Amino acid sequence: MLRITQKLFFSCFIVLGIFCLTSCSSTKVEEYASETPALVLSDYFNGKTLAYGIFTDRSGKVVKRFTVDIQSTWAVVDGVKTGTLDESFVYSDGSTQKRIWTIKETSKNQFEGTAADVVGKATGVASGNALNWTYTLLLPVDGKNIEVQFNDWMYLVNSKVMLNRAQMTKFGIYLGEVTLSFTKD
Repeated sequence: MLRITQKLFFSCFIVLGIFCLTSCSSTKVEEYASETPALVLSDYFNGKTLAYGIFTDRSGKVVKRFTVDIQSTWAVVDGVKTGTLDESFVYSDGSTQKRIWTIKETSKNQFEGTAADVVGKATGVASGNALNWTYTLLLPVDGKNIEVQFNDWMYLVNSKVMLNRAQMTKFGIYLGEVTLSFTKD
């Protein structure tokens, strides 16, 4: 009987812990509404942008360094402002990667993005100087693609510099983080 009570107590404790973790409030993009300069995605990502970044694992150790050359254009397609961000990555180990985003402004400060290695659509919301993207990315690991969830935050510092912090999770477990600094000419 004591063993059953212990198991029941332990199970309740785990459920309560999960509830507390999932019910904690997270930052909302609207909290940045009064921050300036205002981030207008189609203005910042228009033309050439460079990015410098690192990937850190869950312990905070830098696992990879990289640079990204981004060429961006915007046009109105079927009445929707649509951008193409052509990203060329070069990693510290000499490997390269290409990602081409198609981003649509679905309504004021609301975005959808697609790329070949994004599962479904990325969704983004901008407010003030911030933009929050959420999406699932196919991450190549040991010859296989693993679906990893990204909670991606961009903060415009000034007209030339934007900082980016993206947390990666799998099944709700924190895997690591990508940190980038974008610069415009």
